[in-house]
Amino acid sequence: MNKNYSLVTVDWLHENLDDENLVILDASMDKVLGKEPLVYDHFFCIKGAQKCDIEQAFHDSSSNQPNTMPTAEQFTLEAQKLGVHANSVVVIYDNQGIYCSPRAWWMFKSMGHKNVYVLDGGLPEWSDKGYATEKHYGSKTKGDFVGDYVTGAVCHSEAVLNAIDEEGITVIDARANARFTGAAPEPYAGLRSGHIPKSVNIPFLNLLRGYRFKSPEDIREIFKQQGALDKQLMCSCGSGITACVVMLAANVIGIKDLCLYDGSWSEWGSDSKLPIEK
Repeated sequence: MNKNYSLVTVDWLHENLDDENLVILDASMDKVLGKEPLVYDHFFCIKGAQKCDIEQAFHDSSSNQPNTMPTAEQFTLEAQKLGVHANSVVVIYDNQGIYCSPRAWWMFKSMGHKNVYVLDGGLPEWSDKGYATEKHYGSKTKGDFVGDYVTGAVCHSEAVLNAIDEEGITVIDARANARFTGAAPEPYAGLRSGHIPKSVNIPFLNLLRGYRFKSPEDIREIFKQQGALDKQLMCSCGSGITACVVMLAANVIGIKDLCLYDGSWSEWGSDSKLPIEK
């Protein structure tokens, strides 16, 4: 395992499945937007996995925005329930391949956990290899990890607005191009159509080949075409989920100065005081 690289393969996970220091989390979401959902006939999970519920347990219920990052206190409580220790190796997957697992990855990263990884290809790749699955989630004894937000890991609309004219910052939108240009309506009621001024569009699906990420060379070329290399990146999408796919892709090619715009278009598009382009 390369600790500077936040992806692990299904072969690596299979070889290390019985490591007592390993915590496997299924971050699959019930609601899948922006892609054709992969639907299963019955539930199954990777052997020993636990449910990382980013729609409920790891969502700030006091927010009126969807999929808002939890408070540090809430995160700590839920992570400890999952048996996460400060020295745990956390591997996160989802049932779509690569969709919402990067969101959970960035959540752990933004809370200061050092050893957190995404399973490239997720449950589909694991299943295709014929590796061990179970019909029920596992469990672990209470962990000791205490979360504390890393400065600059997550930002809000004011920071994005201030960054629009900054030469060293690129705002990336992970939504499909038709939503970015305003040609397609938003899935959430009451949202304006368009995008943040001067932002660039890297649809998250463009970074994937099948259930896995494209090669680092292909990913680098996509970022290069959008002028997003050697810049600080602020990443946005519809509600802060698939922006993290872009952030993980950036991590794959060595970009380290990353920030998630947590409110994303669900916040920006609903605030008439914030500027938009089409």
